[in-house]
Amino acid sequence: MLSGRRLDLLEPSPLDIEIEDIAHGLSRVARWNGQTDGDWAFNVAQHSLLVEAVAGRIKPKLEMHWRLAALLHDAPEYVIGDLISPFKAAVGLDYKALEIRLLHAIHLRFGIAAEPPEAVRKLIKRADRVAAFLEATQLAGFSLTDARRYFGHPRGYDDFHLAPTRPDRAKKDFLKRFSALHKKG
Repeated sequence: MLSGRRLDLLEPSPLDIEIEDIAHGLSRVARWNGQTDGDWAFNVAQHSLLVEAVAGRIKPKLEMHWRLAALLHDAPEYVIGDLISPFKAAVGLDYKALEIRLLHAIHLRFGIAAEPPEAVRKLIKRADRVAAFLEATQLAGFSLTDARRYFGHPRGYDDFHLAPTRPDRAKKDFLKRFSALHKKG
């Protein structure tokens, strides 16, 4: 990692995880395999910020450490990349197990339960699907019909306007939000 840490992907240690490495990596990983409108790819750091904001919209009194879990929901992608869901399914359980081990280590590193309660996991998954719908319709060229078929039809998010941004800006925004949530959590 740029921090100088050496991360063992098969047995990740929370002690080898740095938020700067996560923010740097996520800001350079493209969502939708880069197939989005704009001068820049919509990146996973931006997606993570969106999921956290949507989770807060769904449940306004969500505790800060669970909002932090929402922000970090795709944090393993800082080293393993963002694979589209059909490809993840094709790769199989070994990939998912690796992703889960890494997410558990990340959670522990930042004081979040390795395995959040089912209600929190469902909330984050719901926020992730809302984010995917917004990204699909605003950035990835999906028709409303197709987006609804794949992601459902969330309502109440018309005020979310997405625009891809430069990786350095996304990294800065991600770190700022992380800092606000981690201090309060």
